[in-house]
Amino acid sequence: MSGGGPKYEPLEGRPAPEALLLDSRKERIAEVLGQRTRNVTVVLDRLEDTFNMAAVLRTCEGMGLQDVHIINNPEARFAPNAAVTQGCDKWLDLHVYEDFASCAQVLKRRGYRVLASAIAPGATSLFELTFEARVAIVLGNERFGVSEEVLRHADGTFWIPMRGFSQSFNISAAASACVTQAIAWRLKHLGPAGDLSEPEKAELTSRFSFLSVNQRGRLYGRR
Repeated sequence: MSGGGPKYEPLEGRPAPEALLLDSRKERIAEVLGQRTRNVTVVLDRLEDTFNMAAVLRTCEGMGLQDVHIINNPEARFAPNAAVTQGCDKWLDLHVYEDFASCAQVLKRRGYRVLASAIAPGATSLFELTFEARVAIVLGNERFGVSEEVLRHADGTFWIPMRGFSQSFNISAAASACVTQAIAWRLKHLGPAGDLSEPEKAELTSRFSFLSVNQRGRLYGRR
């Protein structure tokens, strides 16, 4: 599913959303989309805490990721805390699955290397990973980590090196470390430009323009 809440259709005689935006807002949308990436994505495996859900989404959006994949937790509905997201989820594409096998199948079909965060034999340090190709970072449940299903279907595992007495991070801190490292690697080795295609930019420009309109619920009818 996409972020952005309810969908709207323009009522007859209403201007297109782009016509209502200041040039500065249009430039900001273009700037954001010019740095947006789909080649790095995050998978959240059965999270429980609504604050953690929200914090991870905010990190992903703020660092320029477009997609987040969510494995449903039957005991805890995915409902990010709105006070933490501050509306950032409307700029993201959120993809929800009932199980990780379905998610992994979709990601691998799209060319992603699926890497799970887990301290396991053969796991690679986060600092040794490369991000020139498509990579999906899987982060696990707050209490139990990634599931056995994730470990069966992932292409590999990685761990986050730590230098203190603490040997684990909160899920939101782990997500921040992983996403920041991935984007920093891409900036250093590939430059600042994002990787969206022109059709993807056009589609998101239209959506982001609509979402940038104040009082859009009053200007456009609900579908």
